[in-house]
Amino acid sequence: MKTNVIAHTLVLSAALVLPPAARSQTADCAGLSEPADIVDCVDRIMRGESSQGISTMEVVTENWNRSMEMQMWSLGTDHALVRILSPRKDAGTATLKAGTEIWNYLPRVDRTIKIPASLMSASWMGAHFTNDDLVKESRLIEDYEITLAYEGDRDGVDVWEFDLIPRPEAPVVWGRIGYQVRKSDTMPVWARYYDEEGELVRTMTFFDYRQLGGRLVPATMRVVPEDKPGEYTEVRYSELEFDVNLDEEFFSLRRLRDTR
Repeated sequence: MKTNVIAHTLVLSAALVLPPAARSQTADCAGLSEPADIVDCVDRIMRGESSQGISTMEVVTENWNRSMEMQMWSLGTDHALVRILSPRKDAGTATLKAGTEIWNYLPRVDRTIKIPASLMSASWMGAHFTNDDLVKESRLIEDYEITLAYEGDRDGVDVWEFDLIPRPEAPVVWGRIGYQVRKSDTMPVWARYYDEEGELVRTMTFFDYRQLGGRLVPATMRVVPEDKPGEYTEVRYSELEFDVNLDEEFFSLRRLRDTR
């Protein structure tokens, strides 16, 4: 396992499987008691079977700041396409994830580049996550054993806190993940990512909860690396649609190069 920083945003995350209605979200998670079922329900709410949206990503480092508006599409955990809309100098630059492969398109030189293994640990667009993190994206329940670490009040909010430990042979980045979820609406509050030595590597916090695409979601997510607490990457969604009509053929090299 590696100590790279993951983008569950994201792409988000993101990150980022239920019918697009807030009542379905609540009904499907209500009454769950097993830790794995609760975490999987939250995971599915955040993803959707497919999705598309527009977001702004802000990257703040010690030496420079950067802000980009992006359009993105996703299908399950294996397919994603992200295209930069602004600033103008970066517009049309795009990243395609198809299975375990990642491709970049650079419109200024009209080049399509497959990311080699030697660059998988490099930062994606200067953010606090890597190309390798995008490839490792998967459903949490598939790769982790999930246990309840705490249930009760935190700062006046009733929450669950879960420990996620990698299953044997799971191809994951982290040695452990801590995950806090609000009990009232099964919204994630934070996720803490540890390396295999048990050292905290980064923290992702979720906030600005509101209705997008017919369901309650955290519209903003912030990643802070533990070794550089003054730096962060923040993704803010302005538009989101879930369970849109997409298939695997959409996620092609031709679509990657399409700047319209």
